[in-house]
Amino acid sequence: MREPIVQRYSKNPILTPEDIPYPVETVHNAGVTKHEGRYVMLFRSHKATGRCILGLADSDDGFHFTPRPQPFMVPSSDGVFGEYEAFGVEDPRICCIEGAYLITYSAYSKHGVRIGLARTRDFVNLERVALITQADLRNVVIFPERIDGRYVRLDRPHSEISPWAIWISYSPDLVHWGDSQVVMKPVAYHWDEMKIGPGATPIRTSRGWLHIYHGVFPTMDGAVYRLGVALHDLHDPARVLGVCDRWILQPEAPWEVTGYVHNVVFTCGAVPEEDGTVKIYWGGADKVMCAGTAVIDELVELCLTDARPPV
Repeated sequence: MREPIVQRYSKNPILTPEDIPYPVETVHNAGVTKHEGRYVMLFRSHKATGRCILGLADSDDGFHFTPRPQPFMVPSSDGVFGEYEAFGVEDPRICCIEGAYLITYSAYSKHGVRIGLARTRDFVNLERVALITQADLRNVVIFPERIDGRYVRLDRPHSEISPWAIWISYSPDLVHWGDSQVVMKPVAYHWDEMKIGPGATPIRTSRGWLHIYHGVFPTMDGAVYRLGVALHDLHDPARVLGVCDRWILQPEAPWEVTGYVHNVVFTCGAVPEEDGTVKIYWGGADKVMCAGTAVIDELVELCLTDARPPV
């Protein structure tokens, strides 16, 4: 029997709605980073209205998280953010760059879904910077360093255009983005044939940027969300060096198979460690948060030796 690529934490799920000190129906799709030696998890929760807010939890070891007593981010009621966040804020990603933490999130309203960008330095104070896409885009992850002087991001149009492919864009100031191009597409009759999307903030390795993404496969019983890996060139991340031909994680545990949305593992966060491993965090069935570990070099090797073309 083949060893699993991602080793699930034995005490999953690591965070559930019952753990949160204010009323929520779900805890899932969390961005995770380290701040001053501690892990910080920024998680999405549905309220009983069906609309989403973002909460925070802290941990010393990356597995045992303590939620803070109040939500960290709720839809704005002011100005342009108030208009475009009216239906909720969702699926945050965290990028540590230049002494600050950038948070990209999906902002929902009657106009569709756009990506908002916020900034914090301490996970106490939050500054909304800009809405950095038009409708409809989702799943924006920002690379954790500038490349050739510019910020770089991956995103995914929230439509059947392309279809459901991963794009790359560049910015001089985090607000104005352009030079966009497609870098990855779903593959017909493959585990990610229905759609793909950026997952966690890319991880710098000696052989390229490791990117953990999600792929979706349609079945007679609904869609199945799994995780895969791709490797981008360090100096030209629009060049994908390889996409692992098989998934690295699929729904198997009871809380991944059954929940708010069945058969989902969905990542917005991964934390590389000094020992060469990476902690991967995923929402299970859009209901609870789970965690696991993998070896970074093994994930990189899969992209290079068990690969398929990116487009």
